[in-house]
Amino acid sequence: MKTISAKETDIERKWYVVDLNARVVGRAATRIATILRGKHKPGFTPHVDAGDFVIAINADKIRFTGAKLQDKYYRRYSGYPGGLTETSAGELLEKTPEEVIRFAVRGMLPKNTLGRQLLRKLKVYAGPDHPHAAQKPEVLELG
Repeated sequence: MKTISAKETDIERKWYVVDLNARVVGRAATRIATILRGKHKPGFTPHVDAGDFVIAINADKIRFTGAKLQDKYYRRYSGYPGGLTETSAGELLEKTPEEVIRFAVRGMLPKNTLGRQLLRKLKVYAGPDHPHAAQKPEVLELG
């Protein structure tokens, strides 16, 4: 038996559209990260970008379980004293709902150049409309 390693030239990429209406953030993000990574394909190779493109719509209708809207904080630090900025999940969902799902998916991808390349294949939109109709995306049910 010979181990088959996927090559960039042999990979066929598909486009999927995911409706996030009334979906839980973490459960949707794990499914999206799996598709972006290519783990759903039989020829998965860990060091190669073998995944598909994902279009996530209705990001403004995503939901959190429990009291995470008030208790969960997204933090960033400028590196200067007093430079810690905190934004609650509720505030971020009102201001930029696309970033909520992007942060969740980014945490589930590798923390290297491959992970950054995979994240570029995620397209997130707050409403139901997207400009990728020419790619003929398939509807992906999250289950």
